[in-house]
Amino acid sequence: MIETERLKLTYFTLDEAPFVFKLMNSDGWLRNIGDRKIRTIEDARNYIAVNYFGTYEKFGYGPFLVSLKETGVPIGSAGLYKRDDLDYPDIGFVFLPEFWNKGYAYEAASAILQYGLSQLHLKIITGITLPDNFSSIKLLQKLGLSERGKYIYKDKNGETLLLFSNE
Repeated sequence: MIETERLKLTYFTLDEAPFVFKLMNSDGWLRNIGDRKIRTIEDARNYIAVNYFGTYEKFGYGPFLVSLKETGVPIGSAGLYKRDDLDYPDIGFVFLPEFWNKGYAYEAASAILQYGLSQLHLKIITGITLPDNFSSIKLLQKLGLSERGKYIYKDKNGETLLLFSNE
């Protein structure tokens, strides 16, 4: 678990399936990450079990559920992801629209970056985003990552994304 001034970041459990269903069907997720075909709570539960638990076991990191510390309300996800075709883990973040523009993404992503560097002893952390996702570009830059080139995202039909790195 990671705590910040306003947030608590924890590994996902199957109990968060209703939240994952809502998050993965939100406009921001669908537009910027892509449709994962999560149509039911059971689909969300299966997605957590296969994709999240697997990365926790294999790499010792993955997505964290981001909740408000004061109320426990889940508001988004932030974490580190290891993609087969990237040499280094990438930092990712997504929040429900009602929690945008409140500094939560930066607060959570900063904590994830620090966790990766200090606790996991990662030397290089990358970030990927759509070229027109200006909010994510700005956040990656604010985290100290610089644009390093392009990345062909096989999960989105070969779409070209921008690649950032702290290196």
